[in-house]
Amino acid sequence: MAKKNVEISVEEKLRALYDLQIIDSRLDDIRNTRGELPIEVEDLEIEIEGLEKRAEKFQAEIKEQNDEINTKREVINHANSLIEKYKSQQDNVRNNKEFESLDKEIEFQELEIQLADKRINEFEAKISHKNETMDELNNKIEQLKSHLKFKKEELENLVAETQKEEDFLVEKSAEFSKNIDERLLASYNRIRSSSTTGLAVVGLERGAPKGSFFTVPPQKQMEIAQRKKIIIDEHSGKILIDDEMVNEENEKMQDIIKF
Repeated sequence: MAKKNVEISVEEKLRALYDLQIIDSRLDDIRNTRGELPIEVEDLEIEIEGLEKRAEKFQAEIKEQNDEINTKREVINHANSLIEKYKSQQDNVRNNKEFESLDKEIEFQELEIQLADKRINEFEAKISHKNETMDELNNKIEQLKSHLKFKKEELENLVAETQKEEDFLVEKSAEFSKNIDERLLASYNRIRSSSTTGLAVVGLERGAPKGSFFTVPPQKQMEIAQRKKIIIDEHSGKILIDDEMVNEENEKMQDIIKF
């Protein structure tokens, strides 16, 4: 025989939702103790990665300019070889025209040497400037890595203190979520994600939803206490339950999530 779907009451749904809220709120508290540390660690990692890429770019540029210097030195060596050759040929010329022609070739090669020397000096100046920038970058990277190591250790210590409880609560959150129908769970998660406090289900405090200054009308307070339907606060968008249920579930859940 096929199993019949068990219809649960609105009150049971509200209790299940608030139980899940208690677990998720405790998880939020644990994660909030880490403060901005996870973001700081991530920001430092991104900054270091950016600086390392910049350093790699500088290294590639320095290599390229060193290659250019080597090319220009080859030009100079070749030009000097030609000058020696032309001077040697001048000793054996037959007329002034041949001598002057070789003289022009020597002048041209000397200009090539001057131009290559000028370019070498320019490249060396750029390399020197880039090396200074590289030193600054590397120092900055080392400082940030040291700071990142400290922040990671700080975060790891905080996580280690609460990891066992967090893992337990994550498991419980998943377990309790299974007891809530999909549509209601989706609404709970939507309300929770849009709330700065992570609260989706709240009780009334002096006639107003927890965290709100807007008092719920007496008639609606009676409806909430009757637990016959799920009531959403028109101002905060949160699911409302009565104080008695809040106290009952808080007491019950203390034993379940006691750690």
